[in-house]
Amino acid sequence: MGEEKDPEYLSTLERGLRVLRAFDASRPDMALSDVASVTGLSPAVARRCLNTLVSLGYIRQDGRRFLLTPEVLAFGSAYLSSMNVESVAVPPLQALAEATGDSVSLAVRSGREILYVVHVPSNRRIRLGAGVGTRFPLHATSMGKVLLSYGAEAVIEEFLGHGPLARLTERTVTDPAALRARLTLVRERQYDSALDELDYGIVSVAVPVRDGQGQVVAAINCSTSTTRISQDELVRTRLPLLRDAAGRIEAELRRTPMLARSLAR
Repeated sequence: MGEEKDPEYLSTLERGLRVLRAFDASRPDMALSDVASVTGLSPAVARRCLNTLVSLGYIRQDGRRFLLTPEVLAFGSAYLSSMNVESVAVPPLQALAEATGDSVSLAVRSGREILYVVHVPSNRRIRLGAGVGTRFPLHATSMGKVLLSYGAEAVIEEFLGHGPLARLTERTVTDPAALRARLTLVRERQYDSALDELDYGIVSVAVPVRDGQGQVVAAINCSTSTTRISQDELVRTRLPLLRDAAGRIEAELRRTPMLARSLAR
């Protein structure tokens, strides 16, 4: 017998959001058949969702293809402004970026990925660009492993047992036993550092950010090119600065519990 559906759950809204999230850098524009395939919706349902979103101005139709419009940015802007994210997190991260010359970010967990909420870029070119809204796999990033390591045991088990972990480089940790051991180490030392795991030439170190109850709600990192600094030197020099920045953000979160609640899963 199947699970009883929540009578308050709007499946039509869920389908519309699924259509919006189907567009990304690899799929900037799609035909109806593409949208149906990516979302798992029938062509008829996908067409109704697309037509509605076109009418609302969030999607534009160009011949037989569809693409997002700038109107979708209103959702992200509303979150950043209503939660005062920039006044809480940006100043300490900006100061950290200026002190180190690294890219500095704050991310939260979103499913099996990290989601960038704040990003202060470096003025140096690195292989992998990032920005607010960027997503990367949990297991291939230092922030991801920090966030995953502080999850409940059942959450970690579900993640490890969900299926094969994507190998992005030769150094990506894809073996479940090895990843579990890594997560245990992260909790013990309260940071993670990744070298060439997400992409070659990138080294990073990340620490947790806690709310007023001590629960980990986010992670922050310093990330830079391996041509600038070794992994050992990055950890040695950035870890104290990261922990100081995390402490400053945590102090602000205690004064703005609404933001802390929004960041928490």
